Amino acid sequence: MSTGSDKRICVICAWRENCTKRYRVKTNALFDVNCPDYTRDIKLRDKDVDKLVEDQVMRWQKEKKDKPGPVITLSSEAGAGGGWVARILATDLSMTLVGSELIHAVAESAHVSDKVIKSLDEKSISLFDSLISSFFESRHIWPNEYIRRLSMVMHADAQHGNIIIIGRGGSFILKDKAFRVRIIAPFDTRVEKVMRDRKLPLKEAQGYVKKYDTDQIGFIRKYFNEDINDPKHYDIMVNMQNVGIETAAESIKKAFLAWKAVNEIHQG
Repeated sequence: MSTGSDKRICVICAWRENCTKRYRVKTNALFDVNCPDYTRDIKLRDKDVDKLVEDQVMRWQKEKKDKPGPVITLSSEAGAGGGWVARILATDLSMTLVGSELIHAVAESAHVSDKVIKSLDEKSISLFDSLISSFFESRHIWPNEYIRRLSMVMHADAQHGNIIIIGRGGSFILKDKAFRVRIIAPFDTRVEKVMRDRKLPLKEAQGYVKKYDTDQIGFIRKYFNEDINDPKHYDIMVNMQNVGIETAAESIKKAFLAWKAVNEIHQG
């Protein structure tokens, strides 16, 4: 980790002390804090998250777009390669990438999440607050403060636009405001990838994938009362069993651009 004005946050996966990939980003880049494989494992310090948010809000205030850019939400099974797909999409489409651990860290802090939310005008804040309340009430779900903040932060991100959000229920929170992607693969295929990438024995890799799946399914069921694997929640689902990362990203990009074109026509 470098120091001084060029201080950087190392976003190596927490499980690997000596990661050879060395993904790093400058602290003034809020949303590119992402490990392509295991974004949920990244641990960020509160003061770093706070600084990242302040810098990003300042950039939003300078840019002030008439229309928000598009939004992609990407949900992936463990070991399916969703992180790599998201990284390629972000590069090819010149979109900002938001890792799930960063979204979680922002939403977990009332102080930090308020900074993101207050980057919107009062009318938008009021509108999103009403939309979120209606969303949960229609499902007879009474969310805790974390989920409310998570929802508001995602709506704020979407309002600024040109962003790819990984995980944390983004496909359910933003629904038709986003192009929703789900990346899947057979269990054994994912276990093999985790074994290879993490240098884990079979049983440990199986345990990791099973726990990730259980946590992911449980999170969506608990807070949104939905099945994360139901195709109706996505604009495109890609099974990575016999598909390469680049091919998957290209297919998703084509589908997204078609979706974007139709939306632009409808919006006038």
